[in-house]
Amino acid sequence: MVNTYFREVSDMADDQDKLAQEWADALIETGDAEGGMDPDDPLGGLEDVGDPSEAGSADLGQDDEALADEWAAALAETEQDELKHEKEQEFLSTQTHDYDLPDMGAEAKSGGSGGKRDLDFILDIPLEVSAELGRTKLLINELLQLGQGSVVELNKLAGEPLEIYVNGKLVARGEAVVINEKFGIRLTDIISPIERVKQLG
Repeated sequence: MVNTYFREVSDMADDQDKLAQEWADALIETGDAEGGMDPDDPLGGLEDVGDPSEAGSADLGQDDEALADEWAAALAETEQDELKHEKEQEFLSTQTHDYDLPDMGAEAKSGGSGGKRDLDFILDIPLEVSAELGRTKLLINELLQLGQGSVVELNKLAGEPLEIYVNGKLVARGEAVVINEKFGIRLTDIISPIERVKQLG
């Protein structure tokens, strides 16, 4: 296996030698075609060409400078953005205010003073109260035929209580009485809040 390795290395060296010889022959032929090679200038003017490593280093130096300039510009822009953000935060911090809000939890739990609702602000609201003896439905023809002495049959039976409405909502029942030569109603039944809620629906 070692012999095979050395043989391959030897073949590669031979190939390199052949390639170098071909390049030399090509250069000689080119020189002959252009008027021959100058024995005083065996390099054919190639000595004026600078060191390739120096040329490459010059290009690399220019690339490094350009890259450094780009980094500097990016850093400056980042610093400006940070300064702008800090100024905005300072401005916003001066615009905020602390408010002292009263604790409403204890008052809400207690339900106000003495645990009773304060209803004084609605006590002066006027309401329309009406007492209804009964109802019926008439056609326009029947309504036009009414006159003095006509009798209108209601949907209530004799002895049934009258109904008391407040703003059109049934709230109580009672019986008719006469007080100082005026009709009045003695309440016999108050509609429960649950029934009132059902009537609202």
